[in-house]
Amino acid sequence: MASALKNLSDYNEENIASVEGQKFGIVVSDYHNDITYALYEACHATLLKHGAKEEDIFTAQVPGTYELPTGARMLAQVKNLDACICLGCVIKGDTPHNDYINSAVANALMSMSVTSGKPFIFGVLTPNTHEQAKDRAGGKHGNKGTESAVAAIRMVDLKKSLGGKKSTIGFGN
Repeated sequence: MASALKNLSDYNEENIASVEGQKFGIVVSDYHNDITYALYEACHATLLKHGAKEEDIFTAQVPGTYELPTGARMLAQVKNLDACICLGCVIKGDTPHNDYINSAVANALMSMSVTSGKPFIFGVLTPNTHEQAKDRAGGKHGNKGTESAVAAIRMVDLKKSLGGKKSTIGFGN
C-alpha cells in the first residue's frame, strides 16, 4: 500500500507481542543520513517499546544502501540474531541507479530470509525526491523505521508461534 494512503507509524499495539529475550540487528546506511538516522531512531524506539532490551539490539552502520545485505549478514552471523532490520534511502534522481540498487538489495535480503529462516527486513525508502523521503522518515506519512520494526517483531512472533507457542497477532492488523 502506498504510504500516501497509510501512516507508516500506525499499527495496532495490542496485537504486537513482547520481544523480551529476542535479539535484533539494525543495519543503517550512512548515505542520506538525515533520513536514515531518523528511520533508525524510530526503529530502535519501537523495539524498546515492545520489550527488547538495549543489550539485545545490535547496530551496524554501512556506507550506503547497496551495502545493507552484506552488513546484515555479517551482523546476523556474529550476534546470532532473531531478526535483522535494514534501513536505507535511495532517492530516484536523474539516472536509473535506484532501480539497480533497490532491486539488488531487496533480492539479497529476501534470499537471506528464505535461506536462513530468519527475517531480514527491507526498511529502505525508495522515493522520487528528498522531500518524499522526509515525509516517510517522521514526516506527514509517519516513519518507515517504526513500520520496519513492527514487521520484524511480527515475523519473530510468527516463527515462535510455528514452534508451538500461540501467536498474539490476529487478522486485519
